[in-house]
Amino acid sequence: MRRIGLTLVLTGLLTLQAATAATPPSPAEFAGYAETLLADAYRADVPGGAVLVMRGDEVLYRGARGQADVAADVPLKPGDRFRIASVTKQFSAAGLLTLVDAGKVSLDDPLSKYLPTYPGGARITIEQLLNHTSGIKDYYDSKNDTPDFAPGEGWRYSNSGYVLVGAVIEAASGQRWYRYLDQALFKPLGMNDTGYAADHAVVVHQVKGYTMNRGAPAPPRLFSMTQAHQAHAAGALVSTVDDLARWNRALHEGDLLKPATYARMISPAGQAKAYDYGYGIWTSAVRGAPALQHSGVIAGFSSHLLYVPGADVTVAVLLNNETPSPAHEPSTVARRLAAAALGDPYPPVKPVHVDVAVLKQYEGVYRVDRDATRTLRVVDGTLTAKRTGGMRSELTAITADTFVYPEGLSRLQVMRDAMGRVTAMRFWPEGEGEGVVAPLTDLAVPVDITLPRDALGRLVGKYWAPALLISAAIAMFYAAKLWRRRKRLSSKSALTQGARG
Repeated sequence: MRRIGLTLVLTGLLTLQAATAATPPSPAEFAGYAETLLADAYRADVPGGAVLVMRGDEVLYRGARGQADVAADVPLKPGDRFRIASVTKQFSAAGLLTLVDAGKVSLDDPLSKYLPTYPGGARITIEQLLNHTSGIKDYYDSKNDTPDFAPGEGWRYSNSGYVLVGAVIEAASGQRWYRYLDQALFKPLGMNDTGYAADHAVVVHQVKGYTMNRGAPAPPRLFSMTQAHQAHAAGALVSTVDDLARWNRALHEGDLLKPATYARMISPAGQAKAYDYGYGIWTSAVRGAPALQHSGVIAGFSSHLLYVPGADVTVAVLLNNETPSPAHEPSTVARRLAAAALGDPYPPVKPVHVDVAVLKQYEGVYRVDRDATRTLRVVDGTLTAKRTGGMRSELTAITADTFVYPEGLSRLQVMRDAMGRVTAMRFWPEGEGEGVVAPLTDLAVPVDITLPRDALGRLVGKYWAPALLISAAIAMFYAAKLWRRRKRLSSKSALTQGARG
C-alpha cells in the first residue's frame, strides 16, 4: 500500500511513542523518525528534498535525500539552494511592512498612491493586496482583466496581487523589490544564500528542478527561466532550509517588525478571515497547536515553511520536484515532522476492507455550504470524493465508515441516523479540529463520460489567440496538471478555493 505513503513511520513512530504521548522527543529519537520519513518519501536516485527541523535554537534534524542533478548523479545536500516559490510572499509582505513601520507606507493607502496609472487602483488598499482581498485576478487564471470581485468584498489567492506588492516596495523604497529585501532583511539576518532567482550569483549553486513523468524525472516544461522570474515578488526567491530557519526565528520572535505590525501580519481579517490568511501567512493548527505556514510550487520546485509559536518549532521542507505525490508534498511532510517534534505524531494508516455494497450506501452529494459540495462515489470498487471545482480523490478505509485522503491526514466519516440511514458526513481537514458536517442532499451522483481516443485526437491542433499561438495538446496537458496541483495546495481546510503556490 505504498500509495498511501504512511507505512513509512512504524519504526520511528514506535520510538517516539516510547517517549510518552505529548512529550517532545529527544533529538536522537526525532532523528530516527525523520530519517525513516524521508527515506520513504524520497528515493535516493531521483529528485528529492532538504529538511530542517528546529525546536528553539536546537536542531532536531537536518538532512537531505535524493538527487540535486540526476544526470550527473550529484546527491542533494542539506545546504543546497532551491527556488522557494510562494514562500516568497512571506518575505515580500514583511519587506513592505518594514516600510509601514518606517512611515513610508500605510496599509490603508490606495494602490494609486504608488501606481497612479493602475486601473481601479484608487479603490484597492495595500492591505487588500497583502491578504488577497483586492479582487485582482491571478495571472495563472487570467483569461481577461475583469476583477474577481470588488475590492474588499471577497477573497481569492492572487499571485498578481503580490507582483503589485513588489511594485509598491519599489515605489516606496526607490529600489528594485529584491534589492530592498536584500538590504532590509537578508543581509541583516545573515541570510547569505537567499536572493532573486534572476541573479546569477544567487543561483549558481541552485539545484536542478524537475517534474516527475510516470515515475521518471524530467525537466519542467511550463515556464522558461525568464518566465519563472516573472513570478516577481509572488514567487521568485531562492533560499536554503538554514536561511528559512533564521527567517522564522527572526520574524516570529520579534526581531523584524513592530509588535502591532506583526500582529496584523498573522491575524486574518475581513474577507480573509474565513480563509485563515494573514499577510503572506496561513494560520492553521498542528495537532491542536496554532501554527503559521505557507506552501509554494513553481516549475521544478515545491516548498513549505511552518512555525509552531508555542513550542517554538520550525520546519522547512524544500523539494526540487514540482509534482510529488500527495503523501509526500512538502506541506504533508512538514506537518508530520512538526507533529512528531511536538511529541504527538500522526498515527500510521491501517487500511481495512469494506464491502462494495456498504460503500455504495455512501454515494451521494453532501452540501458543505452554499457554494461547495462533496460528492462520494464508488469507482472500480473504491470510494472516491470530489469537492466542487476539485479533482477526484481515492479514499482509504480505516474503519467501516471512516476514510483517509491520499495525503494521509485529511479524513471523513459517514454519519447515520438512529434508523441506520446515511444522513451526512463529517470532514476533518488535515486531521485537525472538530470537523465540518455536510448533510447528504442528493443521492444522484454525476456520471463520467470517457471520450474515445479518436475523439480526443480531434482536439489536437493549432489554435490562434491574440498575440499567442499555442499547441492545444501541450497547453491542455500542463494546464490540467498545474490546476490539479493548485487545487491540492489551495488551502488547509480543503474547503476553500485554491491557488497556485
